[in-house]
Amino acid sequence: MKLPPGPKIPVWVLALQFEANPFAYMDANYQHYGDIVTIMFGSTPMIYVSNPLGIKQIFTNTKEITASGTLNEDFALFTGERGILQLDGFVHKNRRKLLMQALHGTRMQACGRRICELTQKILEQQVIGKPFVAYPIVEEITLSIGIEVVLGLQEGQRYEKVKYLFFSMFKSEQSKLFQLLTKIPLGTLNLGRWSPQGYLLHLRQEIFQFLDTEVQQRRSQADSSRIDMLSDLIFAADETGELLSNEEVRDLLLSPIFAAGDASATAITWALYWIHRLPRVRDRLLSELNSLGENPDPMNIIALPYLSAVCHEVLRIYPTQLFTFPRLVESSVEVMGYELPPGTILIANIYSTHQREDLYPQPKEFQPERFLEKQFSPYEFLPFGGGSRVCIGGSFALFEMKLVLATILSNYQLTLVSQQPERPKFGGLLAYPASGVKMLIQSQRQQQKQSQPLASGLF
Repeated sequence: MKLPPGPKIPVWVLALQFEANPFAYMDANYQHYGDIVTIMFGSTPMIYVSNPLGIKQIFTNTKEITASGTLNEDFALFTGERGILQLDGFVHKNRRKLLMQALHGTRMQACGRRICELTQKILEQQVIGKPFVAYPIVEEITLSIGIEVVLGLQEGQRYEKVKYLFFSMFKSEQSKLFQLLTKIPLGTLNLGRWSPQGYLLHLRQEIFQFLDTEVQQRRSQADSSRIDMLSDLIFAADETGELLSNEEVRDLLLSPIFAAGDASATAITWALYWIHRLPRVRDRLLSELNSLGENPDPMNIIALPYLSAVCHEVLRIYPTQLFTFPRLVESSVEVMGYELPPGTILIANIYSTHQREDLYPQPKEFQPERFLEKQFSPYEFLPFGGGSRVCIGGSFALFEMKLVLATILSNYQLTLVSQQPERPKFGGLLAYPASGVKMLIQSQRQQQKQSQPLASGLF
């Protein structure tokens, strides 16, 4: 059975090439082998697809190709054994529906003002004229929003504790020492909390204990009027009509918080970089924002077409998630003319799809206008994955991204500290800006001084 073409060198060499420069590696693979590439992991073929028609086949053929949760077991360190990534079938479908209640519709609209308020509160702590690294500031904004949406915590000791624990987890995982040790033999051994792996496991245990306590206390003081994700899950029934266990509720809370703090912060930081690197983009965006007047309604902000185009182009050029979650071929199936045997792993390559010149002319150039000129299909533009594993928080992430950017740009005049191009760095699933994007606030914009206090959120 003939598989799609691919490199024949050892997989460990490919891993080194990918780690050194993942984007150059994927660009080279696309140029040499096309839009369907096979990488052999021992006897298992892993096939990466960046052809929209092939991606459609993968997402829509749910009989021969399954989005098996067993393929995501490596993420259990952060998501628990019963997190949304590890579930399958009707259970997975049921839990997705439960989680999405807090991230869509009127609930999402109600927290728009709160997002603007939090953004302004955190950014105003920066000193005018003093350089700062944007990524950790944005991460504080997005993690604070995520904790409110998911846990319903807004202030106080427990709010500060859980924020500290997740910040520590992010910082530890992204540290150069941890990244180095994961690449060498015995580097991931747990040698106690003074070793990188041991400290990460210690933080995991602390987070789990915190959430265990929070779930138990919330159950004992059940309040059906609350509108956070934790409250939804406490009162929710599973596919058999039974209430979810405390352990399952805990695990389901993890992925949304991690995504809120990590992936959203990455996308917004990249947006700040591109907007301030290209004056034409910044000026057009400011003109569009100014057209709404002072204190615009958040729902009017998110409807702005150029702001939407900028956010989409940010997610296209360096998607925070480079690949979709893997799929498993359960029985022989044809994909793009190749007959694939059972046991084959299929992965949609988001980055390479977003770099196709037939879809996105001059793909290395940041051009938001392309999203004003054309409507792309979910198989051509897929920053949040697709099919049954599409990110449950994708719509909320865009909503949040627009409001955070609008609040920053409307209230502050920022500039990049360095004019050197920002280099992407791959870590886990995400493509971070390597320097974190160094910026400074030149001044506050005049309209901030004239504006009225923002309304409080509804959490």
